[in-house]
Amino acid sequence: MLDDVGTSCATTNATPETPETPETAEDRGPAAPSGAEQSAAPVPAVDPRLLVREEGLKGYWTEFTRKVRGGELGSLPVLVGLIVIAIVFQSQNGNFLSAGSVANIAVYSSGLGIMAVGIVFVLILGEIDLSVGSVAGVGAAVWAVLSVSNGLGDWLAVLAALLVGLALGLLHGFFFAKVGVPAFVVTLAGFLGWSGLQIWLMGKEGTINTPSGSFVENLTGYYFEDKAAAYGLALVAVLLYAGSLLLDVRRRRAAGLPYRPASEVALRAGAVAVLCFAVAYVLNEPAGARGLPLALVLFLAVLLAADFVARRTSFGRKVFAVGGSAEAARRAGINVDRIRITVFGLSGLLAAFGGLFVASLSGGASKSLGGGNTLMLVIAAAVIGGTSLFGGRGKVWSALLGMIVIQSIQQGLNMLGMASEIQYMITGAVLLVAVVIDSVSRRTQKDAGRA
Repeated sequence: MLDDVGTSCATTNATPETPETPETAEDRGPAAPSGAEQSAAPVPAVDPRLLVREEGLKGYWTEFTRKVRGGELGSLPVLVGLIVIAIVFQSQNGNFLSAGSVANIAVYSSGLGIMAVGIVFVLILGEIDLSVGSVAGVGAAVWAVLSVSNGLGDWLAVLAALLVGLALGLLHGFFFAKVGVPAFVVTLAGFLGWSGLQIWLMGKEGTINTPSGSFVENLTGYYFEDKAAAYGLALVAVLLYAGSLLLDVRRRRAAGLPYRPASEVALRAGAVAVLCFAVAYVLNEPAGARGLPLALVLFLAVLLAADFVARRTSFGRKVFAVGGSAEAARRAGINVDRIRITVFGLSGLLAAFGGLFVASLSGGASKSLGGGNTLMLVIAAAVIGGTSLFGGRGKVWSALLGMIVIQSIQQGLNMLGMASEIQYMITGAVLLVAVVIDSVSRRTQKDAGRA
């Protein structure tokens, strides 16, 4: 367009000539730009994150307020909630943050938290899995019947329980992805059907106690009493986090993209170090401390593995793509059916694993294991932690944050002698607040053009 303007200006002040062919125009080369053309030259785009980091603390604060106004809250609400919960219950009972209380929160969060990790993946797809409680019960029943009643090796029985959970999840995914039955209906049918299978497997016994010294008993009953264990785990966690930050910096620098400066990396790693070593110190408190619980170690291992899959593999990126828009993902060449089946299989696998933790806590497998409020707590943990119910948005660490919130509330209310019905009402209110925040955040992002 600018070349046409220059040509028209030249022809108005000169005698008309024979139009030149495109070849002669190319030979002559481009005309010198006029003053108007020079002023209209495009300005190179600058990544706003570079400006934020150049402005220092003021720039970060400006970016933070911009994200909040745009509905990008991230984990901020749940972190604020945890701080409020700790302050309120610690002020009411000075033992809330003691070693025994923190250890109880960690142990009781592990089983349901592992189940919530599977739900996070399902919610990212924009779907729901109502069968996790009954699948957990079936997994525990399979382990108990094979190991205790039939004398199969402990590890083989555990492996069989996990494989059964995986198979049930894959079956849900098949009916949903291939047959077209809504996930809500498929998993609701699974909830009812697998509850019946669980009762049938348990038979007349009704309850099968966990053998002393078995793997399942040690899931929640074993503690690393050596203080070096807790501090060593804290050190490993800090090194892994700092290493991931430095790796991200190197990759972005090699690609010519904005990257975090060394000061920001050090600040983030330092904050995580303070948190990790504070928890390790509390677990190693002289008064009533039992050390580092094995349940917490296994829970963190599942979280790290699931986070790596979600953020660092093509499968994880495809899960987010399908959750954002299944049709767009299909047109991009993603096998949507395979992703859906795999995600539901993962949910079943983690549900069965979590069921073994629940059996360990309750002292054995029973006909009612996985019932009651299990399903509500697992889904609530994922949502309270920040995973969106609308699909395409969430983090694996939501399972940890949400479950800590729930267990902290229950632990605090138990220490204050509150009845179970009060705990249900408060947990339900917290879940409602989390969903409201998610809905308002999503609407705000749409208004800001960021959804």
